[in-house]
Amino acid sequence: MSSLNWDKQFALEQAADDEELLQELLDIFKESCRDDYRLMKESIAQQDPEKSCAAAHSIKGAAASLGIIGIRDIAGEIEKDSRAGSLTVAQNSLEGLNELLQQLQNL
Repeated sequence: MSSLNWDKQFALEQAADDEELLQELLDIFKESCRDDYRLMKESIAQQDPEKSCAAAHSIKGAAASLGIIGIRDIAGEIEKDSRAGSLTVAQNSLEGLNELLQQLQNL
């Protein structure tokens, strides 16, 4: 199983050391990730690398801003491959990304 590899201190710094704000940001991220993950699954079914790239880019950016390195890295790999017109990495990484998103729910 992959690890979230969450840099909580970094995330807390981004939230001006406000634990309550950090939790709000995490909750927003969890919701947006569910939507982006659904879009990524659709993009694979529709053979649409552009849609996959957009969903991965969204996940990557939000994960990076919250110091969630595991999700950022997988989403970055999917984005790079999708930008090149391929869905291979998205297809191969979908299950691992889903595992990390499930772990995210416990934050």
